[in-house]
Amino acid sequence: DEIGWYAVHVNANDIAVSGGIPRWFLVTVLLPEAQTDEALVEDIFRQLSEACGQLDVVLCGGHTEVTYGLDRPIVVGQMLGEVAPGKLVRSGGGRPGDDLVLSKGIAIEGTSIIAREKGGELAGRHSADFLARCRNMLHDPGISVLREARLAVESLPSGAIHAMHDPTEGGLATGVWELATASRVGV
Repeated sequence: DEIGWYAVHVNANDIAVSGGIPRWFLVTVLLPEAQTDEALVEDIFRQLSEACGQLDVVLCGGHTEVTYGLDRPIVVGQMLGEVAPGKLVRSGGGRPGDDLVLSKGIAIEGTSIIAREKGGELAGRHSADFLARCRNMLHDPGISVLREARLAVESLPSGAIHAMHDPTEGGLATGVWELATASRVGV
């Protein structure tokens, strides 16, 4: 659920960890032929619009179609942004001796997804309040890293941040591995 919200925030994170500010979002929405109705389309575009509004991003174009052979909606986004001269941060800029800083806890997205998708199975083992908190981790503390990335780029001298990465897709271990691989350093 919240596929439109996810698409905007995950793409915005990628711009933010490059030292930029997300500005424009283009989206391709592919909808399943058998399950698409007006309510589904309106819900996805409401999510896209609200998420863009939260981040001050313009939903400026894209493509939407009902597609044969799909069993669920697919949303593909492309976020464009701006970065100040000298503030571009590449994931491959890590250097030996750099400190690794994690701005939030681990397993935020995974915990939320499990609680959302397996809530019925977990209901007998965990309280409703606990499962509600787990589902809400998507929003609180949230998967967005915009605030943290902006703070890092704006508060430190230019060039002090050598590399950043958003671990929402793959988690902490994958994020650290991708940083190290891109930077050609060990961890």
